[in-house]
Amino acid sequence: MKQQLQRERNKLLTSIDRLLEGPMIFLGFVWLILLVVDLVWGLSKTLDYISLTIWGIFIIDFVVKFILAPVKLLFIKKNWLTAISLIIPALRVFRIFRFLRVLRSLRGLRLVRIVSSLNRSMKSLTATMQRRAFGYVVLLSLVVTFTGAAGMYAIESPAPGFDSYGMALWWTAMRVTTAGSEYSPKTPEGRGLAFLITLFGFAIFGYVTATLATFFIGRDAEENDAPVAGAKDVAELRKEISRLTKTINEMKEKLDSN
Repeated sequence: MKQQLQRERNKLLTSIDRLLEGPMIFLGFVWLILLVVDLVWGLSKTLDYISLTIWGIFIIDFVVKFILAPVKLLFIKKNWLTAISLIIPALRVFRIFRFLRVLRSLRGLRLVRIVSSLNRSMKSLTATMQRRAFGYVVLLSLVVTFTGAAGMYAIESPAPGFDSYGMALWWTAMRVTTAGSEYSPKTPEGRGLAFLITLFGFAIFGYVTATLATFFIGRDAEENDAPVAGAKDVAELRKEISRLTKTINEMKEKLDSN
């Protein structure tokens, strides 16, 4: 009985995920754009209301999925960053309390907010580009670069190299491409975010290098005098082996019949 109930919950949860996948992906990207605008320029009242509305929708979505999840602890483990990204905006809603205003001013909260929001955008990109690996990497790199630059600007400004969003964007782009920069963050939170951006840059650099190597090896393999066997060569070899196998089987049958 308990297992059947869990199966029914899983089916319902899967159905809700499929139904809300498109709208939640769209809202996830809007949420990220509003985060960048908030970190760099601040939100107007209208944009602030839109941000709070999206936040409320995310909370409802999270609570419904948590209720339907058969194993609550496993659900929290898989979505703990999402949960954090939903808790932090509450500091803005309840800013009438003095201690919450103090907490909101801490750079550490900005760092957590940036990382958790990037986590949501990564999930959205994964859902939209499941079979487009290289396109996914390119878009994800752009998302990390623009959002990371907004975070570095919000945390480090007005330090040299981060005194404008353009300079922070240049610095972040250099980190993502592993080129480096003469400027370095001064705050612990800025260093933490820089470390995460650098890790992402090294991971992407390895992927792009492997992709380019595979591309050029494939191009070389298409040449007639290529030292590397290509997919066409392997396919022709398989066909030849298949013909030889068929011929041998026919000869065996003839010998057996005689």
